[in-house]
Amino acid sequence: MMEPITDSTEMSGEQRQYAGWGRLMSRGMQFALDIAVLAAAFVMAYLLRFEFVLTADQLRNLTIQLPLVLMVQFSALFVAGVYAFIWRYVGLAELKAFVKAAFWSGLILIVLRLTLPDALQHWRIPLSIILMDTVLAFAGILGLRVARRLVYERYEKQRHLGANGCNGKRKPVLLVGAGRAGVLAAREIQGRGDMALKILGFVDDDPEKQGAVIQGVRVLGTTRSLPRLAAELGVDHVIITIAQATRRELRRIIGICERCNMRTRIIPGLYEILDGRVEISAIRDVQIEDLLGREPVTLEEEEVAAFIRGRAVMVTGAGGSIGSEMARQVARFEPSSLLLVERAEFALFAIDRELRQAWSERVIVPLVGDVCDEPRMRHLMETHRPAVVFHAAAHKHVPMMETNPTEAVKNNVLGTWTAGVAAAEAGAEAFVLISTDKAVRPTSVMGASKRVAELVVQDLDGRYPTRFLAVRFGNVMGSAGSVIPIFREQIRRGGPVTVTHPDMVRYFMTIPEASQLVLQAGAMGEGGEIFILDMGEPVRILDLAKDMITLSGLRPYEDIDIVFSGVRPGEKLFEELETVGENIAKTRHPKIFIGKLNGYPAEEMEEALHVMRSLSVTGNEEAVRTFLDRFLPEARLVMGG
Repeated sequence: MMEPITDSTEMSGEQRQYAGWGRLMSRGMQFALDIAVLAAAFVMAYLLRFEFVLTADQLRNLTIQLPLVLMVQFSALFVAGVYAFIWRYVGLAELKAFVKAAFWSGLILIVLRLTLPDALQHWRIPLSIILMDTVLAFAGILGLRVARRLVYERYEKQRHLGANGCNGKRKPVLLVGAGRAGVLAAREIQGRGDMALKILGFVDDDPEKQGAVIQGVRVLGTTRSLPRLAAELGVDHVIITIAQATRRELRRIIGICERCNMRTRIIPGLYEILDGRVEISAIRDVQIEDLLGREPVTLEEEEVAAFIRGRAVMVTGAGGSIGSEMARQVARFEPSSLLLVERAEFALFAIDRELRQAWSERVIVPLVGDVCDEPRMRHLMETHRPAVVFHAAAHKHVPMMETNPTEAVKNNVLGTWTAGVAAAEAGAEAFVLISTDKAVRPTSVMGASKRVAELVVQDLDGRYPTRFLAVRFGNVMGSAGSVIPIFREQIRRGGPVTVTHPDMVRYFMTIPEASQLVLQAGAMGEGGEIFILDMGEPVRILDLAKDMITLSGLRPYEDIDIVFSGVRPGEKLFEELETVGENIAKTRHPKIFIGKLNGYPAEEMEEALHVMRSLSVTGNEEAVRTFLDRFLPEARLVMGG
């Protein structure tokens, strides 16, 4: 049904005409139109059957039979649910109901034709008329609704174009990718006027699709044809509509478009659209995350749900980039309560408010606390008794920790010990440390402190029934202090973009991907393991900088300069994800590997923790660095950094 249109100001003549029709389209008017179509179809069937010449008897039969036919067909439409549909949204999904109504009404009329006695012969409709009438009647009923939808869509386009000041002018574009995502994108663009886009054609590398027409749009060629099509059609925009395009595919397409001065945009990933997280109309510029993107993570949902559902789950460092995403992911799996531990008040307020808005039915408990504060951590653990603890609280900025090594040890090592002991003594089932690739053969205080934290976790696993384990991964895109936000800010200011070294490479993954894999690893861990996440292929930071400048519509070294600032204290050119002797092995999850940490004797760990506590109190920065370098044989800390 048509809802009343209340805002009629500044309508065009066509829009006012549409609005007037909309006000007339009450439910009674719909019934009247359907009856008129059904009656007209039956009369037309009679005329076709008798070649438009009806005798008096035939005309009398038509008059007698018409009420019966209308009653049967109208009832079939009701039973099939046709009148539950809103006319302007009728599409292929609703076609099944019309076919069902046609089938049953036709079958009933045929049965009546064959079973009625001779005394009621005037009610017996010829079979040929029944067949013709069924086709004409339900084609007409469906056609009426399709016409209604076409008028509505045209009105909506005009209204949106007028509201956006487009005045009917639409930007010509090509869609790259004629698969499932491309079809969805074409349908959405064509059905909306506010996007102001005109699709001139598809481009797809599948040879079987060449020349095909999809959603009324022809496939004009392959991606190699883009320069020719740009010149012939005057197109300066392409929209990449490939579901889950790989980094290599995107780079190749963007390179072709750059060479012929075409702007490249992209739709969200198909899995995001199908999950309802974004609309396909959210077309945006290609971002660096698209070029670094990988296949979406597939979790073993049942195992993760069994690990989380109905249990109290605590996330430390819940206001940070990793901790907050861990909290979002945990909330999906229905914990009995979600305990957010964070020492930064505003960060805790922000994630608490976000989660309450998104998951109003969850029990969410914000807890201000520092993992280094032993009395506070014991009180929180004993009061709330978490079954699972995800320990994300940490200092992670490499150069900053080089000048503050006692704080790195205090937070990353002693904080892990404090939180772990408190959790175990409160009866926690699992404690998951979030670690880093910088813990492998560390050259920084931050990396060394996280390596010791991994050893702390293994030591605690031998002391308590709680399952202690660690999950190690590399850089996450968009996390606080990471290179991508820094590059964006430098480009926004007009440059230069600073890269430490032309050969520096890093692994990247998205924050949601990393957090989901942490959940999966926590669910499958037995205790004492280090889980290593598959980080894909490493990325040169110089290439990352060039890509980000290019995607901003600028040219590296011309519009935005790139300068090399030199490797900072504690940094290394190549990050690693495994340590020699850890016996890295595959797990049943393709993106998670597992290895046993090379543990230290309990007495040695106790002595090391005692020394680190003493050093953190005295504040002797150089002594902390010297101790870490001696305690970890694989460490290569820069002295005097």
